[in-house]
Amino acid sequence: MLFLLRMLAMAVHFILAGILGLLLGLSRPFNPDNSRLCARLYSLPALWLLRLKLKTDVKPLLEHRGACVIVANHQSNYDLYVLGRVVPQRTVSIGKKNLKWVPFFGQLYWLAGNVLLDRSNALKAKRAMLTTTDTLKHQNTSIWVFPEGTRNLGEDLLPFKKGAFQMAIAAGVPIIPVCASSYAKHIRLNRWNSGNLMIRALPAIPTAGLKQDDLPQLMLDCRAQMQQCINAMDEELARAA
Repeated sequence: MLFLLRMLAMAVHFILAGILGLLLGLSRPFNPDNSRLCARLYSLPALWLLRLKLKTDVKPLLEHRGACVIVANHQSNYDLYVLGRVVPQRTVSIGKKNLKWVPFFGQLYWLAGNVLLDRSNALKAKRAMLTTTDTLKHQNTSIWVFPEGTRNLGEDLLPFKKGAFQMAIAAGVPIIPVCASSYAKHIRLNRWNSGNLMIRALPAIPTAGLKQDDLPQLMLDCRAQMQQCINAMDEELARAA
């Protein structure tokens, strides 16, 4: 019964947050800080409704000055509510083109200045990636990417795709990994307190001077650091349970 009530409340919240976010986007279309504000609109009420206790340690992310590429693990659709809590200023993300057709959310996602990528069209995808590289270099705006490309459902990290790392090297900006604990398998939405989660940002990984030949090692190093961080958070939460 509690689960059903929560899902009903979340459906209402999703619609209301979408309407408010859409009004924000219409009032100042494509402002690069719209994404952060919209992320908070979705995240803060949702964490309260879901009764998820979130502990954050993201100092390297919030204190970073200048553009960067933010890479995060992608577990479930609830990432919008969990990771939305820590989106920094002037940050946009890359999403699938079909997001545009999700009522309210898709339109505000576009108006917030996020990049909609058509992965079925290689030429359009390449143009979009060039646009994001220009954004990183000249517009003091960071890009948030899920390098796995799809949800891992709370399991180990999937192999990373190249796009985020190619952008970072091309623009000469650092990469900041953001890790969420493995919550997808552990939250219990039929309980009053649904679970405990952690988010931790790792120190920036510089890319200045790197070439595309350095790409494979950069991806492996970043993935290894993130997996180690996720494992450590999971162990910490297990000890505290």
